[in-house]
Amino acid sequence: MALTREFKQTVKARLDSDPAFRAALLSDAISVLLEGDVETGKSVLRDFINATVGFEALAQEVGVPAKSLMRMFGPKGNPRADNLFAVIHKLQQSSGIQLAVAAA
Repeated sequence: MALTREFKQTVKARLDSDPAFRAALLSDAISVLLEGDVETGKSVLRDFINATVGFEALAQEVGVPAKSLMRMFGPKGNPRADNLFAVIHKLQQSSGIQLAVAAA
């Protein structure tokens, strides 16, 4: 199911105004990836990117063309580990969120 423009705008507004929500969404995206649900993780990261820094600005930061980043996080995308971790690193920097991994 495709997200509507209204829903995306609502998420963006919430991310802009609520730092705890922003941190939770990024954290959840990474947790889902670590649990092995790559499709959902990529989808959440794509929404996070669109609602925060944007693909154009992120592309400049990581040195990967914006269209390539969009494909990586699309339904058929398969980001390489170095690109995925570069994106996560820049998202942490731009949002002021520092994620940490802990053993359960």
